[in-house]
Amino acid sequence: MKYHEMTKNYFFREFECGLSIEETAKLCFKSVRTVKDWDKGKVIPKECRRLMRKQCRLELSHEEEWRGFRMNNKRLELPTGRCVSPQEILAGIGLLEIGSELELKTSLKILKYARAIAKLIK
Repeated sequence: MKYHEMTKNYFFREFECGLSIEETAKLCFKSVRTVKDWDKGKVIPKECRRLMRKQCRLELSHEEEWRGFRMNNKRLELPTGRCVSPQEILAGIGLLEIGSELELKTSLKILKYARAIAKLIK
């Protein structure tokens, strides 16, 4: 596709999601012709856009509480930009489950500060 023919839909599919026409058609249960029509400017249905975003791992969920979280290779990218492995997540949960009074107080303080910092960043 030539530069002057690029539409927002084409840019979204090709560069943001990294999906080919065939991959998009298979993912959305649509024909290749339909995807080509989207590339020419026809509106992409919301459910198909959502599937395309999830496929390229830009969005974990459409729920507000998951905004900013996404998958980056094999790690979970936090809204802060830090990537954590499954082992780090499990270790954090394990530490929380230990549940001694000192750890609970420390955890509450850390959460309080993290929320305050998050509000400052917004």
